[in-house]
Amino acid sequence: VILGGGPNRIGQGIEFDCCCVHATAALREEGFETVMVNCNPETVSTDYDISDRLYFEPLWPEDVLAVVEREQPRGVIVQFGGATPLALAAELERLGVPILGTPYRSIDLAEDRGRFGRLLDELEIARPDYGVAADEKQALEVAARIGYPVLVRPSYVLGGRAMAVCYDESRLREYLAQAVRLVPGRTIIIDRFLEDAFEVDVDALSDGRQVVVCGIMQHLEQAGIHSGDSVAVLPTWKVAPRHLDTIRSQVKKLARGLGVVGLMNVQFAIYEDRVYVLEVNPRASRTVPFLSKALGIRFADVAARLMVGRTLAELGLTAEPRPRGFAVKVPVFPFGRFPGFDPVLGPEMRSTGEAYGWDEQFGMAFVKAMMSADLPLPARGRVCLSVHDRDKQELAPIARDFADLGFELLATSGTAAFLRGQGLEVKSVFKVNEGRPHIADAIHNGEVDLLVNTPLGAPSFYDEHALRRAAIKCRVPLLSTLSAARAAVEGIGRLKHEVIGIQPL
Repeated sequence: VILGGGPNRIGQGIEFDCCCVHATAALREEGFETVMVNCNPETVSTDYDISDRLYFEPLWPEDVLAVVEREQPRGVIVQFGGATPLALAAELERLGVPILGTPYRSIDLAEDRGRFGRLLDELEIARPDYGVAADEKQALEVAARIGYPVLVRPSYVLGGRAMAVCYDESRLREYLAQAVRLVPGRTIIIDRFLEDAFEVDVDALSDGRQVVVCGIMQHLEQAGIHSGDSVAVLPTWKVAPRHLDTIRSQVKKLARGLGVVGLMNVQFAIYEDRVYVLEVNPRASRTVPFLSKALGIRFADVAARLMVGRTLAELGLTAEPRPRGFAVKVPVFPFGRFPGFDPVLGPEMRSTGEAYGWDEQFGMAFVKAMMSADLPLPARGRVCLSVHDRDKQELAPIARDFADLGFELLATSGTAAFLRGQGLEVKSVFKVNEGRPHIADAIHNGEVDLLVNTPLGAPSFYDEHALRRAAIKCRVPLLSTLSAARAAVEGIGRLKHEVIGIQPL
């Protein structure tokens, strides 16, 4: 029995249905009768010819148990439908329903910060300082101990729901009042927020003994943005080889330590030249279809076969696949359809889709992905630059490349002064809180064709709110990291001299 993802909503979309369909096809090839439980008519998994039997039922314990009692299956698979079926694992385990693949105790261990923290200590894997709270008093004590800013979330959340970055005690109190209403009865997990870190997403497969990394993706958004909302590139663009070696080693330690059988997703941060584990999900992630398409391997297919006893060696997948060229994933947002909606991104997922781009060169892959997401990059015009102090040295060659391509440079006062010191001609503009006309006004007036803004700290997020709202309304591409800006300038440079090539999938 395979449990689907249920109704489509933000954080729980067709990426998981893709995994369910691939898994069902693999198990049928292995000679098993397959039973799908799902309640979404907009999915492929509920088509009449995908599984041997379909139960169009809600994904609630009593409904799933009724199917199990009727079918008497070898086991139930909860790993492919996202957080919805995973949340049923505890009740199914309590009722004696066999769960195929990663055992429930491992699923629970990964979500229990206390036990998971002890496992990381045993494996000598670094993590941000953290704490767990059952009420407001405990939460405030934990935050005071580990220091602000903090990333807070309830346990067992879907798509980052009710997650937030809090920069001070007043914001944390406000968050706690909201979280209690949204997800009552859940403990609150509080992590030290590693601002200005590089974030990396890894998917891996394990048969219980051998572990293979499927792919390592680098996020091209600032730290704290939900992985589903972040531009991601495969292979990584700006991660040192020694850090990649550390990540591979730690993924294998975690998979064996948790007893993973099937797929696992691990999220890392690289902060001040050190690798930290942020989160481990012992299930298929929303990036599995992206990796499968980029690398030509159906990883959910392989995972399903592992759950019924096959090994990675038998399936011929014993080494990390090597990417051919660069694949870039860009999120698609619904903000244009909802005037007045707050467009600022954070740890709670907002995107409703994604687009891919592929090319031999990173810059062109980025351009293609942006075009696919209906955010084409300009070939000329004015680029507006506003970066924090840590990024200014790295910004200079990027700004010079934009100028060499014929772009006019517009920048906020601090950034403009620095670039002028580098010999560049730059026009100044106010930040949003400095007076008018400010940078958001310039966007509304059609004076900006591309925006590069790298916020850091609580004050910068006031500007980011106004900038992102203006950029979305005026359809101006907004890049929030210098990695994305570097990709953009490289891609635009190639666009001026080459015709976009199209490759068959």
